[in-house]
Amino acid sequence: MSTPPIKFDLQIKYGSEYGPEEERAILEVLRQGAPTSGEACIRFERDFAAYCGTAHARAVSNGTAALFLSLVALGIKRGDRVLTSPMTWIATAAAAVTLGAEVDFVDIDPETCNLDPRQLEAKITPNTKAIIPVHLYGQCCDMDSILAIAERHGVAMVEDACHAVGADYKGRKSGSMGVTGCFSFHEQKNISTLGEGGMVVTNDPAVFQRVALYRSHCTRVYGRSTKYCTLDESRFPMGQRFWWQDFDDCGYNFRMTDVQGAVGVVQLRKLDALNQRRIDNAAYLSAGLGDVPGITLPIVRPGNKHVFHLYPIQLDFAKFGRTKDDFIHAMLHERGIKVGTHYTPLHYTTAFRNRGFRKGQFPVTEAVAERLVTLPINPRQTREALDYLIESVRSLHRG
Repeated sequence: MSTPPIKFDLQIKYGSEYGPEEERAILEVLRQGAPTSGEACIRFERDFAAYCGTAHARAVSNGTAALFLSLVALGIKRGDRVLTSPMTWIATAAAAVTLGAEVDFVDIDPETCNLDPRQLEAKITPNTKAIIPVHLYGQCCDMDSILAIAERHGVAMVEDACHAVGADYKGRKSGSMGVTGCFSFHEQKNISTLGEGGMVVTNDPAVFQRVALYRSHCTRVYGRSTKYCTLDESRFPMGQRFWWQDFDDCGYNFRMTDVQGAVGVVQLRKLDALNQRRIDNAAYLSAGLGDVPGITLPIVRPGNKHVFHLYPIQLDFAKFGRTKDDFIHAMLHERGIKVGTHYTPLHYTTAFRNRGFRKGQFPVTEAVAERLVTLPINPRQTREALDYLIESVRSLHRG
């Protein structure tokens, strides 16, 4: 049997929308020579910091770079330990591992799939230097509890807000509560800067300076301003009167281009409206699936604005009369709908099995992973498309 054609407005391949405003912004930058990290990026950083309510923001090449630079700025090194969730994309943990640190996983809350603060404190050791809570699927973690634990133990907290741009926690924006907040503008995220992009936000000027330095080869330019280096006019070697470069350390090239920055400025203006469509679509799905036996729908904790980067459901597959693989296969090949499995627990992967992790260590994560599928959600979905998605899930339950 041939696979039905996949309905574009049901899929999650592209999370945001581009229109004539982005086209005009791109053309304007192209006419200026398409610089890297120039005026358009600076404007995006300024607007994004204001949106998040933070003092500083630095645009970077992607969300992985944002996480990595945050840990670099905090001085994470070999022998340090970093706590995070096993239910996340590998970039969260890899940011620590690639600096030589060790990762300790903390099991999750079965209802939100976010890191469970009730299990966090027991995992802290004298070598624990950072906690990375992941605002999974678009809802912030229990930040009051996590912040209290981090403060009690003197541990830095870095927010992985890559799923949660625009989310709120008790009136505070995601990313604004930790030492840094890290965002992704990948093509699947709630806003995108032409397929890739990221941002680090912080209120700490010293952390910001280190992020800014390491983002661009740790370059300092003495004697004149520069669009992507740090300016310090106080030092001139041997009475030099012209500008010169110095490098504080061996850094990286994680800059964002001005073309991406210009698109980011426009996308940020659209963010709240795009997120509201996601929220409305999620509410419609929940209303349509709420009476189906064997489905656990996503919940929104009090005080949270959940922006539904993804729409996760947990299924009792025995009540569906099929396995998880059968369900995913049937949704694709019978109904033409691609559903996801976000994510494979990290301690199942070769990368972390080689580091001593094994099945059975995180029972809540493992149980949720057996039941979890993510239904497609995006701002373009019509009511007709949502009705088709609801009916498709219901029909497989009856089947």
